Amino acid sequence: MRLVFAGTPEVAVPALDALLASDRHEVVAVVTRPDAPAGRGRRLVASPVAQRAEEAGIEVLKPVKPRDEDFLARLREIAPDCCPVVAYGALLPKVALDIPARGWVNLHFSLLPAWRGAAPVQHAVLAGDEMTGASTFLIEQGLDSGPVYGVLTEQVRPTDTSGDLLTRLAFAGAGLLAATMDGIEDGTLRPVPQPAEGVSLAPKIEVEDARIDWAVPALRVDRVVRGCAPAPGAWTVFRGERLKVKSVRLVTDRTDLAPGEIAATKNAVFAGTGSHAVELLWVQPQGKKPMAGADWARGVRIAAGERFEA
Repeated sequence: MRLVFAGTPEVAVPALDALLASDRHEVVAVVTRPDAPAGRGRRLVASPVAQRAEEAGIEVLKPVKPRDEDFLARLREIAPDCCPVVAYGALLPKVALDIPARGWVNLHFSLLPAWRGAAPVQHAVLAGDEMTGASTFLIEQGLDSGPVYGVLTEQVRPTDTSGDLLTRLAFAGAGLLAATMDGIEDGTLRPVPQPAEGVSLAPKIEVEDARIDWAVPALRVDRVVRGCAPAPGAWTVFRGERLKVKSVRLVTDRTDLAPGEIAATKNAVFAGTGSHAVELLWVQPQGKKPMAGADWARGVRIAAGERFEA
C-alpha cells in the first residue's frame, strides 16, 4: 500500500522505521507538527519524525492545522491507500479522514477502551495497572473510540517510569502497526468495535497534576513520581522553591515521620507520607542539574522537623 505516516515525537520513530523497512508498503510522505522552539536558544527545530523522514528522503508535510486547504489538496494528490498514525498531536477533521481509501489507523498505547486520550501510559502507571499494552484502531471522530484491528500486552514493572514503559511499547507497537498494515492490505483483518464497558480517560498530565501530596500513602507518592517521569516531572516545594523529585524508594519500616517531614542521615534523606516514609533517591533543585538526594540534603542542611510545603 501507499502510506502517508503521521507522527511527531521520538516515540513515533520506531513505527516509521518499521514501515520504511517493510517490503510490502511504500511510505510516500509523512505528516508532522510544525517546527517548534527548543533548547536554550529557542530555535525552531523539526520534529523527530520530520528529521527521520528527511534522512530517508521522504516528503514532509507540516500543516499548522490538518484542515488547511493546501495540506488537504496535497494529500489528495498523493492519494495514499492508508495513513498510519502514532502520536501526531492534532485532531483530524472528517474531510482529512475521508481522503485515504482505507482510512487513518492509529497506534495507541493502551488496551482500548481503557485510557483513551493523550497520556495513556502515564495514567496506567499512576493508576497502578499491572498490565497495559497497545492497540491499533481505525480513527473516527470520537476520542480514540474507533474499531480495533489488533492489540498487544505489556507488563507494567514495579519500577517502571512512564518513559521506560512508553519506550518498550513504542518498539513493540511498531511491529503491531506494520502487521496491521499487512492485514488491512491482504484482507485478513477486520476492525472490531470497542466494548461499551471499561472506558477510562487519560487526559494530558499538567504540571500542577505532578505536585506531590505528601498526605497520601507512600505507594501513591511512588506512582506519581514514576508516572510523571520524565515529563512533566513530579515536584514539591522546599523553602519556597520548587524541587523536582526524580525517583524515590519505599521504606516500609519507617513510620516516624509526619506527611512531608524530612529527615536526613549521612547517606540518605527521607520524607514522610500518609503511610510510611520514602527515600528521595534523586532530586533536582530549581535551576540546577539532577543530584542524589543525600547530596542535596547535605547542601541545604535540613533542620530537625523541617518539611515540604503542603
